[in-house]
Amino acid sequence: MLSKKTKYGLKALSYLTKQEKNVPVLISDISKAENISQKYLESILLTLKKSGILSSKKGKGGGYYLLKDPKEIKIATIMRVLEGPIAMLPCVSLNYYEKCDDCVNEELCSLSILMAEVRDSTLKILENKTLANFHCGE
Repeated sequence: MLSKKTKYGLKALSYLTKQEKNVPVLISDISKAENISQKYLESILLTLKKSGILSSKKGKGGGYYLLKDPKEIKIATIMRVLEGPIAMLPCVSLNYYEKCDDCVNEELCSLSILMAEVRDSTLKILENKTLANFHCGE
């Protein structure tokens, strides 16, 4: 299940794609428009800034804005930044691989094989969608 953090992050980023390019938007404006707690949103936007998806400007006329063109920001990237691994099991994760403690043989594990198929199907969608073709609430 998608966490609230990721859901709100996607909603905020979708909102920013509809704004004028490189013009900072106040957190309070995003918060009101998307019905997200301002305090919680601050944390999410800071995480997105640290990952290089957003930038910010302080002071009068300040706020957050997209650092890259929405066509360059894949939904999979956002999901990994906010949610962590996309795979449902650590043994099939491409970026966060860990061997399962209880697994005797990963190559023969039917659960691992199934979850790798789920991961591949999910990634096929998330890697081919960008902020440019993702609009929340429309």
